Amino acid sequence: MMLEIRDLRAGYGPVEILHGISLGVNSHEIVSLIGPNTAGKSTLLRGISRLGEGWYRGDILFEGRSLLAEAAHRIAGLGIAHVLEGRHIFPRLTVAENLRMGAWSRRRADAAQIDESIERVVSLFPRVGERMSQAAGTLSGGEQQMVAIGRALMLRPRLLLLDEPSHGLAPKVVEEVHAALEAINREGVAILLVEQNAQLALSVSSRAYVLSGGEIAKEGASDALLHDDEVRSAYLGI
Repeated sequence: MMLEIRDLRAGYGPVEILHGISLGVNSHEIVSLIGPNTAGKSTLLRGISRLGEGWYRGDILFEGRSLLAEAAHRIAGLGIAHVLEGRHIFPRLTVAENLRMGAWSRRRADAAQIDESIERVVSLFPRVGERMSQAAGTLSGGEQQMVAIGRALMLRPRLLLLDEPSHGLAPKVVEEVHAALEAINREGVAILLVEQNAQLALSVSSRAYVLSGGEIAKEGASDALLHDDEVRSAYLGI
């Protein structure tokens, strides 16, 4: 298993957010994590990428290596890229500069390799290619999300962590992001997708976990959860 979470507890000060959760992501797999706000989904992702400011107990393993004692920049060097909720692009830099920032850890890569990675991003998101010289802060929300995902791909990750990539986007843009995630996965990148849009998450992933109150409430094949009466009622409005 590429990523394995074992009995993870996490919190801030005396408040425990995650109550001993366990889950995993296999290589070349898309796994989604759905659930209500404040369930602890972002806390989990931040724990994996070591961006969390709180405490974490249990273990997080990437290809058998524990991540809990690693610094955030080391995590990126292992091949894990994290697209945070809210995009967090550099608004005053151009789109091209934002993308190249994603390749900061690839110092040994030559310019041709970096250019190939940019071409890969543009093939996924043609609109990004049309905006290369624009300041990223002048783009629409959907275009900024494409830049954020593209910047993460510049790392050439083996595991991509995505936190609410469809939040605030128009339905047409959500479809484009959906298609891009499937294409990224076909190229061999495993994805752990955190989403409020349960319909999107379950339609793009092969397996899923439902996180509620800091605990795994349900898990299984995404298609089965998509037709689960409790999931449909709570998260799909059906």
